[in-house]
Amino acid sequence: MGPEKTGRPADVAENRTSMSAPIEDYGIIGNTYTAALVSRGGSIDWLCLPRFDSEAVFAALLGEPQHGRWLIEPAEEVVRRSRRYRGETGILETQFETAEGCVTVIDFMALAESEDQVDLIRLVRGDKGRVAMRTELIMRFDYGRGIPWVRQHFGGPHAVAGPNALQFITPVELRGTPELTTVGEFTVAAGETVPFTMSWYPSHHRGFRYRDPHERLLATETQWHDWSSHCSLQGHWRDAIVRSLITLRMLTYRPTGGIVAAATTSLPEWIGGVRNWDYRYCWIRDATLTLYALLSSATAARREHGANGCCERQPDIPRKCRSCTGSPANGA
Repeated sequence: MGPEKTGRPADVAENRTSMSAPIEDYGIIGNTYTAALVSRGGSIDWLCLPRFDSEAVFAALLGEPQHGRWLIEPAEEVVRRSRRYRGETGILETQFETAEGCVTVIDFMALAESEDQVDLIRLVRGDKGRVAMRTELIMRFDYGRGIPWVRQHFGGPHAVAGPNALQFITPVELRGTPELTTVGEFTVAAGETVPFTMSWYPSHHRGFRYRDPHERLLATETQWHDWSSHCSLQGHWRDAIVRSLITLRMLTYRPTGGIVAAATTSLPEWIGGVRNWDYRYCWIRDATLTLYALLSSATAARREHGANGCCERQPDIPRKCRSCTGSPANGA
């Protein structure tokens, strides 16, 4: 009997591949067009741009750091770390404590009206003392296979690979290494905040629109609180319910209302197994149940989703799942 039928690979130790971090250690941030996974160590190990089903620029989740990631962490030993979401929002805060002080890395994706530009913002806030920090940026398009052409532009790295362009804006001096990695070191003192902005846009466009990261944080926080406030449920379980609703919201593709099963692909059901499926699709049954949960909680989904647009498209073609844009999935 093969490994899949027995529920585990025949030789787990032989087939096991190392992951950047256990999957349960990742937090999710998103803008209702795509989503990123952030580890407890401060590394963004998964991000597809500009949509859920686009190719990944950070794919360390499936391999190694060399396949793409963006790390921000203390340069010294961390004695304690914790994380939380800021109130009823999709803004993730990871706190690091060292012998010299304490810092918080604030990660979020600015909510937008279109996918013409995707802004991923990271703010490093000093809470106590002075903490030496480091950042490591490895840009690899096409799931770790595409190395972009990088040059300095607007005071930060500008990367181009085919139809994709990335622009980084930060006061931190960043430099390239022979390993085709971008690195930088900086220090954060109590009361200071060091911003990092990564903006994606189509490489054939003339440029991108810079937005102040602090203003974007305030605007994004306000938008999330406004959306969450429509949940009428109260009581002991409200926090857990609202957190689940926000996660579902982040897995929703805004133009169609299609809700993807997960933001990831190619994670095996069993280590060493063959079931490495792509879950960045909208399963009609699951999306219907999710939409029911959103409507039952009286969230803004009542006005934003209505009838799920992804389910409505091309009703004459029976399919179990569709892409987030509404097109039929091959073989489904």
